[in-house]
Amino acid sequence: MRPTQALRGGGGDAPLGRHDKYLGSWGNFGGYKQKGIITYTMSPNRQNPIAGAAHDAVFNTWRRFSKQVLYVAPPFIAFYYAMSWATERNHYLNSKEGRKEFSDAE
Repeated sequence: MRPTQALRGGGGDAPLGRHDKYLGSWGNFGGYKQKGIITYTMSPNRQNPIAGAAHDAVFNTWRRFSKQVLYVAPPFIAFYYAMSWATERNHYLNSKEGRKEFSDAE
């Protein structure tokens, strides 16, 4: 006996396996039942979802910062000093004294 359209999910495009057998709906593709899986649940009113969140946030942030600071800080400091030098040099070269000093170079 063939499965009905309702068992196939209402459409003609339901998955069929070998020998035109119905495989099952999504998440239940006709495999063996799993054994040995134990799940535990707790009532939502017994849970405290933000327990220790502030404490963990502070120490986790410090741990992550201390591990990455040596990768980020030296290039940032070098770029800052290079940019500072370039800005000061540009201001000097566009001032009266800078133009006077390098006027014969052009």
